[in-house]
Amino acid sequence: MNKQSGALKGLITGTLMIITSLLIYQTKVGFENNYQYITYALYMGGIIWALMAFHRADPEPKKFGKYFSAGFKCFVVITLMMVLFTYFFLQSHPEIKTEMEKMVRADLISKGDKTPDEIESTVAMAKNNFNTMMVSTAIFGYLIIGALITAVTSAFLIQKKRN
Repeated sequence: MNKQSGALKGLITGTLMIITSLLIYQTKVGFENNYQYITYALYMGGIIWALMAFHRADPEPKKFGKYFSAGFKCFVVITLMMVLFTYFFLQSHPEIKTEMEKMVRADLISKGDKTPDEIESTVAMAKNNFNTMMVSTAIFGYLIIGALITAVTSAFLIQKKRN
């Protein structure tokens, strides 16, 4: 059994996700659209692909931990790639931070419960923490989704093997 197959499938899936994200950004001018779900579908598909390959590779019954380990190798590689992509993408597109700054300022002004100094202070804090917040969100989001998909698929494959 190829122990690198989960990681390799993660590398392939992560690459497809990055290409898809760039295409969506270029064609739809941003990420605020439903096409972004294609990237998540690729993510889920890649994890399921890695687990199905692991399931078929060895006819011996496997416990949940073995399945989860195989899926973990896949989704950790994808998560690392997507976090790096997020970081470098944000660094190369400062206009995204500028748009966020405008949206935060407009939202605070529309609420009308802050002074101009408080608004500027909040906007400055959001601007300073933007990249960290976006990268952190990517890390936790991809890890949680990956763990959930891996756990559900692993449980399904264990049940399937028993029947």
